[in-house]
Amino acid sequence: MGTRDVILDAAAEVMAERGLANVTTRQIAGAAGFTEAALYKHFTNKADLLVAVIRERSPGFTQLAQALKGDNSLLDDLTAAARAAIDFYRTGFPMLASIFADPGTLAAHKEELRRQGAGPHMANQAVAAYLRAQQKAGRVRRDADVTAAAGLLLGACFQHAFLSHMSAPGHDDDGEAAASFARTLLESLTD
Repeated sequence: MGTRDVILDAAAEVMAERGLANVTTRQIAGAAGFTEAALYKHFTNKADLLVAVIRERSPGFTQLAQALKGDNSLLDDLTAAARAAIDFYRTGFPMLASIFADPGTLAAHKEELRRQGAGPHMANQAVAAYLRAQQKAGRVRRDADVTAAAGLLLGACFQHAFLSHMSAPGHDDDGEAAASFARTLLESLTD
């Protein structure tokens, strides 16, 4: 495993434990067993490191893209997308929640997302694009608002993940929640 991967693994662990705003690049480098200079050879700043952690170490990120390829039934694809979104949001909360309490960290993160052409809106756009393709194929009603549908699906997943952090373990089955969200959404999208 290379230096970059070791740093990413350490960053994912430390950020999940302490939150992005409560950790320094020095602490992340130390947890990885490297100097801060080694960290900066691979990442321009802490915000860049966070984006890499989200893209490369967060469960659900890759699975969401896979689910939206359209290889299965509409219900199966949306259920898989919802399950991936729940996993992604659940993992992200501990890392990201603290940035809202630190305006400087939030501004740096938003700027890094803008610089990289990334951000949370991309998930909504991906689900809406998937639904738009299904609409063109005749599997989703022509008059359905696919942008709103994407927001409803991902919003439900976001809330489910949030509630899992606020409830006792095992409060809900993620797979059943994902399937329920997909089924309920499909009732409004199909004839």
